[in-house]
Amino acid sequence: MKKLRFKIFSILLIILTIFILTLLIIFNVELYQREANDIKSNMERIENIHNNFYIVNDNVIIDGDNIKPLFIDTNVYVVMLDSRYNITNIISYTNDGLSNTDIIKLTVEFLSTNKKYDIGNLYTDRYAYSLTNKNNLIIMDNTYVNNKLSYYFRTSILIFILLEIIIIYVSNLLTKWLIKPVMESFTKQKQFIVDASHELKTPLAIITASVESLELEPKEKKWLDNIKSESERMNKLVIDLLDLAKSENMDNKVHYSINNLSKIVHKTSLTFESLIYENKLTMENNIEDNIMFNCNPDKMKQLLGILLDNAIKHSLEESKITINLYTDKNNIILEVKNRGEPISKEDQEKIFDRFYRVDESRNRNNNRYGLGLAIAKNIVTSHNGKIFVNCENGYTTFKVIFKQI
Repeated sequence: MKKLRFKIFSILLIILTIFILTLLIIFNVELYQREANDIKSNMERIENIHNNFYIVNDNVIIDGDNIKPLFIDTNVYVVMLDSRYNITNIISYTNDGLSNTDIIKLTVEFLSTNKKYDIGNLYTDRYAYSLTNKNNLIIMDNTYVNNKLSYYFRTSILIFILLEIIIIYVSNLLTKWLIKPVMESFTKQKQFIVDASHELKTPLAIITASVESLELEPKEKKWLDNIKSESERMNKLVIDLLDLAKSENMDNKVHYSINNLSKIVHKTSLTFESLIYENKLTMENNIEDNIMFNCNPDKMKQLLGILLDNAIKHSLEESKITINLYTDKNNIILEVKNRGEPISKEDQEKIFDRFYRVDESRNRNNNRYGLGLAIAKNIVTSHNGKIFVNCENGYTTFKVIFKQI
């Protein structure tokens, strides 16, 4: 189970981490690309400006106006070269920038690369440059872009770390939530094996002891009676276990059909009349006519049989068992009511669990293993219904609710 928990946690952590990491990478890549495009656009703008300018007395004249455009958040320098790449003039589009000496050094460095255009690494390289067709070397200071991209990159790392902590916490919660049904099922399965083994252990021990005694006293009939009684008890348990297994695998709707539930309940109740009479009880049927329901008729008979058998075993002498079947809006309601010892609130929550018995000694003597109501619950659940138990004023009522289609 620990391996399963770790596997689910790892898968969730990896998936969520990759998702967040991908989003942050996409954001930074798009931001980088956008800044690179802005630099290229500014380079083209400067190149267009220098296609329509001339210098008079160190003043830049563009389209007849004495204008020296400035660029926001960046310093731009234009180095004018002759055909032999000798510097003829330097124009600085900034109020506070590099000296001519520094600009000349950069010009020599860039021309030595034999590249006409290079923006460099916008995270680390401070300058971008472009050599135009008219031998104008445009140099752009990328300090602002460097700082901007570095800031967002560091912020992305911080966000990733914070989100990773959240992801670990969320993955742990999701793992617990996802594995909870498996854990419950695993726990119930272990408990089922323990309980079944315990129930089989007692009759097997009695049978073994009786066989040994029979070998010593072959004529003693009571040992054979013990073997027969415990064999029947084991057979009843095995049958109940098989019924429980079948009821837990009723997902196939092929055997379901539209049936008259009113007739099924009425006929099934009649088969219990003699047993009810033998136990000095009476039965009352309140069955609404012609209630149609998409169900497995055999399982409906089994369900009512379990509820009636349970009511008979736990009813006070000379009391009445009542069967109600009626519709309420879009619901079909089946109720089996008897007068007997009340079931505590704590037991009401556990009574549908496998091998759970309210009265341990009494049920064991009657070969009752606490599987009947578990089977009933599985039958109800497989028909998309709900089953409840309620104790009030000395009466115990098992109530089943089905959705009427």
